[in-house]
Amino acid sequence: MKKGIHPVYRPVVFQDVQAGQSFITRSTVRSRDTIAWEDGKTYPLVKMDISAFSHPFYTGQQRLVDTAGRIDRFKKRFEASGGKTVARKAAKAAVKTLAHVGHTAKRDKVLSTAVKKDDKTAKKAGPKKEKAPAKKDA
Repeated sequence: MKKGIHPVYRPVVFQDVQAGQSFITRSTVRSRDTIAWEDGKTYPLVKMDISAFSHPFYTGQQRLVDTAGRIDRFKKRFEASGGKTVARKAAKAAVKTLAHVGHTAKRDKVLSTAVKKDDKTAKKAGPKKEKAPAKKDA
C-alpha cells in the first residue's frame, strides 16, 4: 500500500442524538468532536440523527400499511364506476398535445443557424484556392 493516501482507520464513537445511546466501532469518518469513553480513552465523536436505537423499524414502532384493504377499496370504486377510469385516462392522454408543434410549419422566419442547402452548393461551385507548396527542411 502507498503511504499517505489512505484515510486513518480508527475507533470512533457514534452517538444517536434522539435516543441518547452511543456505540463504538472502527471507521474512517472525520470528526471535530471528541468524547471520553467508558474505558477512559478519548475517541472522535460522530453525532447521528437516527440509528438502530431510534429507527421505527428496529424499535417496533413502525406502522404496517394495510395493502389488502387498499386493494379492496380500489376494486369497489372501480366496479361502482363501471370502468370509467380507463376511458377518462385515455381522454386526458388525447388532449395533451404539444401546442407549439402546429406553429413551426407556419413560421416565415427560419430559426436555425445551420447552413442552408443553397449556400452549400454555392460554396462548392466557387473558385478553388490553390494550396501553397509545403516547406521542405534542408
